Amino acid sequence: MKRKFRLVVCICLTAAAVAGMWFWLHRLVNTVLTFGMMAGSYWDVPNGNCYQIVDQTIHRFEAAHPGVHVEYTSGILKRDYSEWLSEQMLLGKTPDVFMVEPDDFNTFSSIGALKRLDKLIAQDKNFHASDFYLASYDAGVYQGKQYALPYESVPSLMFVNKTLLKQEEIPVPKDNWTWADFYAICKKVTRDTKDEGRINQFGFYGYSWKDAVYSNGASIFNSDGSACYLNNPKVEQAVQFCRELSKLSDNIAPSSKDFDLGHVVFRPFLFSDYRTYKPYPWSIKKYSNFEWGCIRMPSGPSGGNVSGLNTLLMGISSQTKHSRLAWEFLSMLTDDTETQQKIFQDSQGVSVLKKVTRSAKTQKLLNQEMPCGQQLSQRTLDKVMDSAVTSPRFRKYNSAIQLMDSRVEKLISSNQDINAELLTLKRDVLNDLA
Repeated sequence: MKRKFRLVVCICLTAAAVAGMWFWLHRLVNTVLTFGMMAGSYWDVPNGNCYQIVDQTIHRFEAAHPGVHVEYTSGILKRDYSEWLSEQMLLGKTPDVFMVEPDDFNTFSSIGALKRLDKLIAQDKNFHASDFYLASYDAGVYQGKQYALPYESVPSLMFVNKTLLKQEEIPVPKDNWTWADFYAICKKVTRDTKDEGRINQFGFYGYSWKDAVYSNGASIFNSDGSACYLNNPKVEQAVQFCRELSKLSDNIAPSSKDFDLGHVVFRPFLFSDYRTYKPYPWSIKKYSNFEWGCIRMPSGPSGGNVSGLNTLLMGISSQTKHSRLAWEFLSMLTDDTETQQKIFQDSQGVSVLKKVTRSAKTQKLLNQEMPCGQQLSQRTLDKVMDSAVTSPRFRKYNSAIQLMDSRVEKLISSNQDINAELLTLKRDVLNDLA
């Protein structure tokens, strides 16, 4: 009887195991993982390979996960992506994994649309946050919690009209140049070159008060927006510096056309523009009448050669039924050397992984893209990424910055007391955030 009982138990356990395996395999074979992405370049530059990186990553992911199929909707342009994604959320069809635009990250995190990743990160022994550039990684943090991972970053760099500097007998600034160097060059070149009674040659275009704040070692908010630092002496010093720069041209601001025509020496640009328009033939189509390059941003007295950083994020839906698979796919997009190396090959940004940006493959690719003697040093690019700063993430950040930009720009072009006006603006911003 005991033998018979043991046999029956053994048969039942075996049958249960087989049934469980069959159920698991059947479920796996029918698993569809959805992915949300936009077509074209997020950085608004020409890109004919927008699907190549994703398609190749999907192919590798599906090969490693038999029975799992990844699907995405193609043809959604950047200008339509945010609206499309919001509609999918309202319909209860949020993709399991999806691209997250910086302007949407605060909202999606605050309303619970994004899954918190901290637990998944802690469970993955192969994942190390230190592999990422800090500013890129922090772009996915909301109120101290990780809600997204960085996929691709582009820092701001200072474009330099080398031809105009040469005409003025001014050497191209070194990477460790300062506000004083910036101001001195702008002062020397800003003037009426045709005796027409108006300034037609300028030192800079598009350099903002936030660029100055970053490079002076200051912040505008703390991480959750509960504190505003507009009355910080470093911020006041940055605004004062921008006012002094503006006075050089009698508060006459040049246009982007002035830079395109070669009448402006300096202009902050994204690294994606450098990668797109430096190589032939785009260099001929975009800026054909002068030689140009790029360097780090000038450092303030209390800061360094620091750039602001823009980062395209990817996250997981809080409603996904495939958390583990979604995490593995997200990791393959963001924390995988092979995928991230293709950022330099098929996109215009910078890999968010230090080892990829510092790799010999990356240097070789950058050297191949750029004309002889015009390469951006890989060491310089690494320094830019390593010291870059990202904006804090809280729900009303975007509206607060819009208010600040409007008021600070008026302050720069006026004779109002900077300290007093910044204190008033700080009060108004905090009231708006309350």
